[in-house]
Amino acid sequence: MIEPYNFVGLIPTIWGIRTREDIKKNIDHLQSLSKAAYWLANLDIPVRLMGIPEGALQGFNDEIMDLDHASYANSCAIDIPGPETDQLAEIAKSLNVYVMADAKARHEDWPNRFFNVGFIIDPQGEVIHKQYKISPLFPCEHSMCAHDIYDWWIEKYGNNLDAFWPVADTDIGRLGFLTASDANYPENGRGLALNGAEVAFRGSLPAPFAQNDVMEITTRARALENNMYVLSPNLGTYYLLPEEETPIDAGGGQSMVANYKGQIIGKQLYSNGSTFISATIDIEALRYHREHAQLSNWLKDIRSELCQLIYQQELYPKNLYMAREPFKHAEYKEQVIDKQIASMFEKGIWKKSGYGK
Repeated sequence: MIEPYNFVGLIPTIWGIRTREDIKKNIDHLQSLSKAAYWLANLDIPVRLMGIPEGALQGFNDEIMDLDHASYANSCAIDIPGPETDQLAEIAKSLNVYVMADAKARHEDWPNRFFNVGFIIDPQGEVIHKQYKISPLFPCEHSMCAHDIYDWWIEKYGNNLDAFWPVADTDIGRLGFLTASDANYPENGRGLALNGAEVAFRGSLPAPFAQNDVMEITTRARALENNMYVLSPNLGTYYLLPEEETPIDAGGGQSMVANYKGQIIGKQLYSNGSTFISATIDIEALRYHREHAQLSNWLKDIRSELCQLIYQQELYPKNLYMAREPFKHAEYKEQVIDKQIASMFEKGIWKKSGYGK
């Protein structure tokens, strides 16, 4: 039996980096913030899980400044495991918690490239799980994903749920990642849930999507439709570079935790500064609901044969970066976004608006 426990999601101040060495400033801050958040949250029931949102280690300067992909891979991306995860492991060991975190990281088989990788560190300080983000923030994020090298990926890892939506079976439940914009797409939540996930770590989503309810709607929807906890601590204040004196609220607040019924059970609306969010995770209650509900344990009712019809036609192009590095912003809009929108009209899926005529 898994007793209820506290989840703490850090909402850190972030300094954008120029080099991998700059990450240390962010990790030093995370180590300090984690101690304060743990101490305060532990005044309630014991903390066993801590989350560190996307961007907390490196910021988002590769996206904001439209940096060269290969240069960033070699100067700023990390290795998992590596020195940075070793430092985060000190948090896990000292507080006796699991840590779920995320970073732009390299893959040993793909030199000069980087991916967006969620990872779990256990209380002994070992990296026990890695998951590669499926749906980067498409207009601007340069991270590669498995679908961008799909043919290679399935040859290497197989064509199954574990290859794309792996889940770590731990003594605090089954954990996986719906990193940031991954949670905007229902298929990613379904992939995790059908692979057994009970807790999905989402982390951050930038303004304006936190401010206009997109973050809340998608977080709660993924939690409800899959009967799993979704953990969404957003960013704190953001300094573009280590020496900057004026921060920006790039996240927009609205940090939350949704339970397996889609209800918000923890929230922190404020984001100007460094803070945290906490909520009680009750895995046994989730399992009881899945076992005994008649209607609202939805996964059992999926008509999978019919659902396959929805995805028979190709939409987003696979293998986009098998032979080249990811596009920069303007080129991506021209080569992908504009063509994808045109394709939706050509296939008769969308109808054009009357605006602008």
